[in-house]
Amino acid sequence: MSRLESLPGPRERALPEPDRVPALRREHLRRVDVEGHPPRILLLYGSLRERSYSRLAIEEAARLLRLMGAEPRIFDPRDLPLPDQVPGDDHPAVRELRALSLWSEGQVWCSPERHGQLTGLMKAQVDHLPLSMGGVRPTQGRTLAVMQVSGGSQSFNAVNSLRLLGRWMRMFTIPNQSSVAKAWQEFDEAGRMKPSAYYDRIVDVMEELVRFTVLLRPHAGPLTDRYSERLDAAARQAREAARVGP
Repeated sequence: MSRLESLPGPRERALPEPDRVPALRREHLRRVDVEGHPPRILLLYGSLRERSYSRLAIEEAARLLRLMGAEPRIFDPRDLPLPDQVPGDDHPAVRELRALSLWSEGQVWCSPERHGQLTGLMKAQVDHLPLSMGGVRPTQGRTLAVMQVSGGSQSFNAVNSLRLLGRWMRMFTIPNQSSVAKAWQEFDEAGRMKPSAYYDRIVDVMEELVRFTVLLRPHAGPLTDRYSERLDAAARQAREAARVGP
């Protein structure tokens, strides 16, 4: 993980204008006091369109997270294979996604709503994150914020499904969420979000995510210490001891 912390991977998307937040009234922003390293946040989006509104919303979220003292990293899923498409998931994009999830302490998932649901690309990224991987759990105990963008009227189908996925992945999904209706109206020609109640809600969600991540950081271990997992670990140790012998 030390290499990941020092070098961005080829699928870490560069953030344009990382310090420019024209829609934000900075005097009303409150930073969270953070002891230790900045909160590590992985951001995933669910569309490969050249003008992807889920990606643009994620970029706005990442700028806010930087301003709040966090370290955001955006994964670019452009060459991610479908689950089970590559034998053993032996693909560099899958390995990088899993490494980023292990590195993270919190995550942001943003999907378009398509035919009343999240997109296949968004689900594929989550499906590539196993509940357990070599005795390590790449999502368990992380915080999660969910967002969606819609081409029409406001809806909550995608964020509701993302919440279900977050629970399944044993993550702490924060109460607040963002749903941007008629997203094509909410971004200017340069791809920056216009001032609006929708933008203000994204600010709220990112503030809450940073707070929950910092508050839960010292307690993630005890909160995710499960009896069934201790049984499994003891059984593995017993099998290993029997295999090695006296």
